[in-house]
Amino acid sequence: MATSLTPPGPAAMAAPAARRRRRRNEPDEGGRTNWVGTALLILCSLTVLIPLYFTVAMALKSAQQTASGTGFAWPWPMHFDNFAAAWSLTNFPRAFTISLLITVFTVAGLIFLSSAAAWAIARNWERPLFRWSYFYLLAAMFIPFPVIALPQIKFTSILHLSNPAGVTILHILFGLSFNVLLYSAFLRSIPYELEESARLDGATTWQTFWKLIFPLLAPMNATVGIFAFLQAWNDFMMPSLVTANPQLQTLPVIQNIFQSQFSSNFNVAFASYLMAMAPTVVAYLFAQRWVMTGVTRGAIKG
Repeated sequence: MATSLTPPGPAAMAAPAARRRRRRNEPDEGGRTNWVGTALLILCSLTVLIPLYFTVAMALKSAQQTASGTGFAWPWPMHFDNFAAAWSLTNFPRAFTISLLITVFTVAGLIFLSSAAAWAIARNWERPLFRWSYFYLLAAMFIPFPVIALPQIKFTSILHLSNPAGVTILHILFGLSFNVLLYSAFLRSIPYELEESARLDGATTWQTFWKLIFPLLAPMNATVGIFAFLQAWNDFMMPSLVTANPQLQTLPVIQNIFQSQFSSNFNVAFASYLMAMAPTVVAYLFAQRWVMTGVTRGAIKG
């Protein structure tokens, strides 16, 4: 039995041609430059680069160069003895070690506890206890530390935690709310079937979390880690209120204690600020490619 083929009509033949014309007339998105956005990005970058340049230039100047020139003139010869003076004046190694220990334990504690809590909440959302725990943590985000500072100081004193260990614990507790929110959003993009497959293979709950879920949280771990690092390293209020011994203070507090000695020597002051700022810049440079990945993936429910 022969089959007759009906030739396409004029409308059907004209549709592909029209699509090709539209495709040729459409601008090439990859070749366009958003000059307005580029200019705004350049201006925003200058607000960071200009103060950074000023800080570096002042840290490398002598007192005579500071008095005779402008703050933006690059010094020559450069004087690195300002860093040595700031190193000894603030007892930088001890303050740096204390700040580093607080920051490292804060980052590790927040990544582990926040990811574990968020995983438990996300996978048991139908249970009222876990759901209301999530709402409780969200409500805690609206309570600033200065409001409950005095009760926390009294509480740490009663528990003999008026030291860097108490500061670390408080950093972890106050960071749980926001980080559980980030992890919960990110976990929704991970298929639950992966966990079911792991359990069918005999994995326990701990093995499922540690060997399967936690590695998949790497982008969010970097995001939470860099935020926790910046907050713990740069925090001034909590260590100054909680830590009783001035010899156990962090770098920001030590710099404030010696501010009277820095007031007559701006070059040493800027050298001290630059040394305290360097670890945060290095940490962000190493983790920046994961920060935006974690935030954007956490904003999409996959």
